[in-house]
Amino acid sequence: MKIVLPGGTGQVGTILDRALSAAGHEVVVLTRRPRRPRDVAWDGATLGPWAEALDGADVVVNLAGRSVSCRYTPENLRAMMDSRVDSARVVGEAIASARRPPKVWLQMSTATIYAHRFDAANDEATGVIGGAESGVPDYWAYSVEIARNWERAQEEAATPGTRKVALRAAMVMSPDRGGVFDMLSRLARLGLGGPVAGGRQYVSWIHDEDFVRAVEFLIAREDVEGAVNLAAPGPLPQRAFMRVLRRAWGVPVGLPASRWMAEVGAFVLRSDTELLLKSRRVVSGRLEDAGFAFAWSRWEGAAGDLVRRARVGRGLSRSSPRP
Repeated sequence: MKIVLPGGTGQVGTILDRALSAAGHEVVVLTRRPRRPRDVAWDGATLGPWAEALDGADVVVNLAGRSVSCRYTPENLRAMMDSRVDSARVVGEAIASARRPPKVWLQMSTATIYAHRFDAANDEATGVIGGAESGVPDYWAYSVEIARNWERAQEEAATPGTRKVALRAAMVMSPDRGGVFDMLSRLARLGLGGPVAGGRQYVSWIHDEDFVRAVEFLIAREDVEGAVNLAAPGPLPQRAFMRVLRRAWGVPVGLPASRWMAEVGAFVLRSDTELLLKSRRVVSGRLEDAGFAFAWSRWEGAAGDLVRRARVGRGLSRSSPRP
């Protein structure tokens, strides 16, 4: 198949590009900084010659959007919104103008669309969309609005010949440098991976191999469209999630952090505490109902596999003191 990945140079795009190319597919990446022969230049906002890459393609997986690993200033939040909405809109325009449009358009979304909650897991049928919670920072509602507008841009695209799926993905865990697993592993190996603000908030995740398998599954299943959660069946409270990760790295202790300490740490790392403090308790209802079976359904096994791969990839011994 010919598969086009707009915004395919980030962490998730790299995972998909690597796996789909290894499976023998023709993968074309739309990027602002093309470096390889199969990279095509685009700006993520306006139609241009890049749209020809979608004409005759089998699949489009749009991953474009400004990284959320930043301080959530008004300027950065607006950039997150614009980059996601504009890219989804213009991908829709390119599909609409194609003589031979792709059969399926998978659009990246996020599990952050669901409410901050502890009492029950959010699936697609019964999950609570966020934005109206009390006792949380006001800007968390803006993150939800970004996700809603992101999905709305795909929904409103006039592409009747193309099936559309919105991927409400949890944190994709891979051993690649710079990803969320890499960041959490650094904290764990430095002894800083303890409970944050009590650690009751849930962490939803998906192993990178299951993420790729889920994408392949959704490409093949012509009867599935609309929003689909991509999250392993076993979300954990943050305190338990980090305890498992520390154990996988062989680190016995993780220092706890209060809310104000998390604020300081996020500022130093130029990130935001929403990534640490929001309770994302999300499961994949529609995916499993359609017959998808997770290879990595529990964090204990997934963390062990990811640590093993990280060690091999970085040449680490078990006694290596630092990531």
